[in-house]
Order: sequence, then structure tokens, then C-alpha cells
Amino acid sequence: MNKALKNPALYVLFILPCLILFAMFFLYPIISSIRYSLTSWNGVSSDPKFIGFDNFVKALTEKRFWTAVRNNGYFILFSCGIQVPLIVFFSLLIAHVKKLKGLYKTAVFLPSIMSTAVIGILWGFIYEPNIGLLNNILKVFGIEPLYWLSDEKYAMLSILITNAWQWTGFYIVMVLAAIISIPRELDEAAAIDGATAVQRAFSITLPLIKPIISVVIMLSIAGAMKAADIVIVMTKGGPAGSTDVMATYMIKYAITNFKYGYGNSISVLIFVFTLILTALYQLLIARRSERIEY
Repeated sequence: MNKALKNPALYVLFILPCLILFAMFFLYPIISSIRYSLTSWNGVSSDPKFIGFDNFVKALTEKRFWTAVRNNGYFILFSCGIQVPLIVFFSLLIAHVKKLKGLYKTAVFLPSIMSTAVIGILWGFIYEPNIGLLNNILKVFGIEPLYWLSDEKYAMLSILITNAWQWTGFYIVMVLAAIISIPRELDEAAAIDGATAVQRAFSITLPLIKPIISVVIMLSIAGAMKAADIVIVMTKGGPAGSTDVMATYMIKYAITNFKYGYGNSISVLIFVFTLILTALYQLLIARRSERIEY
């Protein structure tokens, strides 16, 4: 048995199926996408025309592409600047609830298991200009109805709020697990020393859950870069392309307009931008969140 375990071929045999799957479903699609991004191809013909970096030049000089990049940036800023602090705040509140804690956790987690199509339709009714719940509330305060999804000033914000509502509960459960894993003796000792709940939260809980907060931010960035479904369901990128993100911009060209070569160049740019953002986050911020040992 020991001789078998010392044989390198045995380890290769065990990891070979994973390597094959990794090559088939990750490496090959990426290589294919890069190859087709250098061509003018309609997705049907068998002879894509090689055009070099023309697709990338077109994308990087296209105003609508940079509008889509900006909207992805809004997703990241909203997630990291507003959603993450709310996640931590509500996690701290639920962690200190004495009764019905399971009910609260289920309630906040429920939206994240619902279909994005259902979420989009539900919030579409809430944003409806004439009979929507939100405008009816505003009417009580004498505010005129707003066209949340058809006005460029409010459409992107409406999508960001809906997306945050869907995924906040998922991250709250993650942060709650980290808070609950903190030894109670630390909190009790601080309470005996006279520390208030707010002081204990900032001095004990938050420093100890930094690693999981870092993971939440990382997942939020990755999710923001591949956001597409909620935009398609709610606005289809409108009005006038003002809510397009890079993924929906890619879909419009690749599927609707049969410009698969150009669509593949957008997918490559999404991959590169995501890689750069996550690498920068890891190098500048995530490394400071050291692993906590209790």
C-alpha cells in the first residue's frame, strides 16, 4: 500500500478526471472565445473571417460599451458601499435576537432561492407607475408618480435595489455563520468589563469576521461583473441602453444581431476586467484580512 501511494502515476490517475473536466468546460471555452473574438463571424458560417483585434478596437471605442462598463461599476459600488454594510448590520442584529432567530434567518434567505425572473416580475409590479406599491406610498406624501423603469434617471437605481434585495439574505447567512462561530466567552468577558453592545461589535465581532466580509466583497464583485439576468427581466437594457451591462451588451450583439465574433470579444473583455479587479482586490485589500484562529 505504501509503495502504491509513493507512485506519482497513482496521483495523476486520481486527478485526471478533474483535469479533463476542467479542460473541457473551462479551458476549451476560453480558448474558443479568444479565437472567435479575432474573427468576423455570424455564428452560422463554417469559415470565420480573421480580422485581428478589430473587434476589441471597436468595443473600446464604442460609447454604448463604456456605458455598460459604467453600469457594472455601479453594481460593484452599490454592492460594496451599501449592500455589504447593511449585510453586516442585519447580521449583527439577527445574531443577538433571543427568540425566533430561525424565522428571521429563513425570511432574509428566502429571496435568494427565488428565480430571478420571479424577482424581476415582482419588483416590476412594485415599480409600476400607476398601481405600483412604491408610487402609492409616494402619493401619500404628495409626490407625483415616478417612472422607475422607463426613466433613465431611476432605472439603474431600481435594478440595483432589486438585485440587492435578492442576494442580501444569502450573504447575511454567511456572515451569521461567522458571528455564531465566535466563542461566546469573548463577548461575555467584554460585557463583564463594562463594554456596550456597540463597543463589543466594533472591537470584537467585526475584527474577527473580517475574513468572511472579505469573501462577501469578493463574491459581490464577481457577481456584479456577470450580472445580466435581472437586467434582462426588468428592462432588457433600456431605456435606450441606459441600463445595459457588459453581459447584456454582449448578448444583444452575439444573439440578437448574429455578431458572434464581436460578442466573443466582449466576453473576453469581461473576463479580463473581472480578472484585473479580483487580482487588485486580493493584492491591495484581501491580504490584510488575516486568517483568525480562536
